[in-house]
Amino acid sequence: MKKIIYIIFIVSFISTSCSDDFTEIASENDVTTDSFYNNADDFNAAVIAAYAKLQGQVGIYFELNEWRSDNLDLLAPTAGTQDRFNINKFQETSANELIRNAWANFYNGIFRANSVTDNIGSVDFDETLKKQYEAEARFIRALTYFNIVRLWGDAPIVLNVLSVEESLQAGRRPASEVYEAIEEDLQFAAINLPSSYPADDFGRATSGAAKALLGKVYLTQNRFSEAVTTLNEIVGQYSLLDDISDVFDTENKNNNEIIFSIRFNKDIQGEGHGLWFAVSDLSISPFTTKLVNAYSVSDERKDLIEFQPVGNLFVPGKFFDTESDFRNFGNDYILLRQADILLMLAEALNEQSYQSSGNAFDYLNDVRQRANLPLLTSAELPNQTSFRDAVLNERFLEFPFEGHRWFDLLRTNTADTEINSGIGVSIQDYQLLYPVPQVEIEKINNTSIFYQNEGY
Repeated sequence: MKKIIYIIFIVSFISTSCSDDFTEIASENDVTTDSFYNNADDFNAAVIAAYAKLQGQVGIYFELNEWRSDNLDLLAPTAGTQDRFNINKFQETSANELIRNAWANFYNGIFRANSVTDNIGSVDFDETLKKQYEAEARFIRALTYFNIVRLWGDAPIVLNVLSVEESLQAGRRPASEVYEAIEEDLQFAAINLPSSYPADDFGRATSGAAKALLGKVYLTQNRFSEAVTTLNEIVGQYSLLDDISDVFDTENKNNNEIIFSIRFNKDIQGEGHGLWFAVSDLSISPFTTKLVNAYSVSDERKDLIEFQPVGNLFVPGKFFDTESDFRNFGNDYILLRQADILLMLAEALNEQSYQSSGNAFDYLNDVRQRANLPLLTSAELPNQTSFRDAVLNERFLEFPFEGHRWFDLLRTNTADTEINSGIGVSIQDYQLLYPVPQVEIEKINNTSIFYQNEGY
């Protein structure tokens, strides 16, 4: 994806945009006029701008997913970390700025996707390319709504650019309806996205990415048969790398384990990022004792959570990189990869019916074998419950800091137990969802359609 196109679009975008707030979506309406959307290049620029919004969401995965999980523990708040501490300790309120910013960021990203889908039908260019651009926008919209519904539950479903008046009437809809919208977008994307792109366009969503995400959507809803069917459609398209550290090597970004990632480029000013989870003192690691002690001596994934020096700081091996001339870093943030597919399939197959041998064991053991761990058999996992626990534990070891853990705990109804054993906090059922930002409730000012989550 070419940087110059992105810059041109953002210049146009900034001229009409000063806020990401949900109820201010329509203030950016000028971007959607026919004066901008005239040809394929214009829509390509708009799609790239939608991808660009994902870059700012990596911090949301860290703050609202990882700090919420048993991977990380903030012992005491420091200057600027009170909101993070409150999230980590389940003490957040509807005034939490991290939660407010996440809500606003997500809905601004949805606006960018909607500006593509609203306008693409009225411009004449290659039909296959039009469907691809629409499918990319709908994939991004589906990914964003999937995060929203898992974090907040019921949510406004905004599938078109809204006027100010319309946005003030956009109430929260049941989570089941949000999932329906997600599925429709991903089903369209799976049909209309290509299976691959030329090297210059690496990072754009593929049909495999749409199917992988759709499989996760089904799994999250306990629709195990549909999850298995969908995920099986991409078995064989991707593969586990022999050495897991190669998956995260910044010199090996276009590798066959990665299905979809949020892209960064440290060699372009403004397209890199700072170090992720860096510390200046190894004695103040935020990683829980539970996580650090979970790895056996032979587990090759242990190195990925051990700190390596980068200048005067230390960064976990999973996110190691060298600084560019622009003094930033270029790790991509991987959202979907082959190990996730295999473990989701193992989980879904087991939930359908425990089998003492077969594909579920094979998929689980593929991941373990790559990590240099012994294979598991029905002697160690004699029933559905023990197999379920083994898959959850394997995900704990495989995906720290990749934004999965909190969602895994929600999906498997294990949040209270695992959080308590990780950071010593007992949580209540209502805390499985975040509070809706109070500022958004006040803007709508109609609690019959835009209400707070129970308990907040």
